[in-house]
Amino acid sequence: MKPILNVIDYSIIIIVLLVTLYFGFRFSRNQTSTKTYFAAHGRVPAWAIGMSLLATLISSVTFLGYPGEGYSSNWILLVQGLMVPIVLLGTIWFIVPLYRKVIGLSTYEYFEKRFGLFARYYSSIAFVLRQFSGMGTVFFLLAIALTNMTGGNTFAIISVVGLIIIVVNLMGGIEAVIWLDVFQGFMLFASGILCFGVILFSVDGGPMEVWNIAQANGRTGFGPYDIDFKRLTFIVMAINGAFYAIQKYGTDQTVIQRYLTAKTDKAAIRASLMGILLTVPVWTLFMLIGTALFVYYKQQPLPEGMRADAVFPYFIMTKLPTGVVGFILAAMISAAICSLSADLNSLAAVGMEDYYKKIRKNRPDKEYLFVSRVFVVLSGLLAIAIGAIYINAGSEGVLGIVFTLYAIFSGGIVGIFLLGILSARANRQGVNIAIITCIVFTAYAFLTSTEIGLGENKSLLLDFGRFNFTHNKLMLGVYSHLIVIVVGYIASLLFPKPELDKNLLFSGWNAARKVRKAEEKLKNVSSGISSL
Repeated sequence: MKPILNVIDYSIIIIVLLVTLYFGFRFSRNQTSTKTYFAAHGRVPAWAIGMSLLATLISSVTFLGYPGEGYSSNWILLVQGLMVPIVLLGTIWFIVPLYRKVIGLSTYEYFEKRFGLFARYYSSIAFVLRQFSGMGTVFFLLAIALTNMTGGNTFAIISVVGLIIIVVNLMGGIEAVIWLDVFQGFMLFASGILCFGVILFSVDGGPMEVWNIAQANGRTGFGPYDIDFKRLTFIVMAINGAFYAIQKYGTDQTVIQRYLTAKTDKAAIRASLMGILLTVPVWTLFMLIGTALFVYYKQQPLPEGMRADAVFPYFIMTKLPTGVVGFILAAMISAAICSLSADLNSLAAVGMEDYYKKIRKNRPDKEYLFVSRVFVVLSGLLAIAIGAIYINAGSEGVLGIVFTLYAIFSGGIVGIFLLGILSARANRQGVNIAIITCIVFTAYAFLTSTEIGLGENKSLLLDFGRFNFTHNKLMLGVYSHLIVIVVGYIASLLFPKPELDKNLLFSGWNAARKVRKAEEKLKNVSSGISSL
């Protein structure tokens, strides 16, 4: 692909990068404590938090990974996202006030209060591993796309974007990240709708022809629909998506931290619903872009050997006019910056709350704020390094790699969370046994299903013959959660029933809700009598 950017395109990109830096400096004077640095002191309105939740979950993976999958396959990988509102619309009402009531900043403080220090450190380490693997993927996708589009040096692109992200977080904290997310959210919608519209009406025959050709070539639908856990099927993605929804919105620091920035519980719930309901349409939009691209390039010549996740960048560079190209690339860069900024801030929060404060207790907040910024810098530099390593990734679709890594590093966290909120009988000893069991199972499943080498020289990392793990790797995450639930509950029966703070349980929250409703009803009755 021959780079065709001109001064107008570069100017638009530079303006967006300068706006990004502006947000960091704009809110820098507000960052006087760790509470404002990580939770914005309740200054952010609900609608902005909702847009921030959207931008946190949208990155280069959405911008390039989803079109790549839509181009090369059907919509099966979209099933995970479609499960999010189905699962969460019935649970977010409880999850949000739970965290706002029982934790200070770190999500994993809940795990300690419920099951002790081991559960807290295990869940926070799993989160850190997931974040760094995901950040490396975002950097990789962005760098590869921009290298092909501009002819720039891949590592230089990763470095520049990474340094901008570090500066924004270093100066502006979570408040800058959230308002930058709002800016990026509007750019994302505009760029996605613009691209989809252009592709649809560039196909000979228009939208109906896109549908007909895509359907005839197996690019529509969510199948295969058979019950088979060894292959990537609808049932595998649906089950995986249900657990993903709970894990992301119920145990992930990047999301939970947004709940804490709202002024009230109701505002946090409204923000969460807004983020949930906006995210799925965006994922769908970019998957459909890939489907439309497949049809378009059935009618047009495409260079041989092009990776699926390079097709969308190729279309942008060769078919869109000057200025529009710059805007699309700026939106792509902004999407990556926003997602990575949220990751950096949450990693620093976990590093401070779960580790540094445990080692250095009762220190001045000024020291904690300084160390938090050090964590931001170190996390950013490590993410840049991982992104550089990812340049050597194989030919497998990047979205598939992301989902696989997420499944491996999920580590049964949802199982711990569900035991914590639903079972008053589950205790620390039982859950610790379950975590160890989960670690052993995950190691076994990964080692006996992962091949190394090339061509005929490929071999499993560990070969147990017919006892190898043969199911799809996405099921690895599902099984880890189920193992924690089953083993954790059964093992808990061997130890005394714990004495619990009822606020840590769903049953306690539900009882308190019923009391509040009864009090409100009594108050309304009393008001009616007094008015007579």
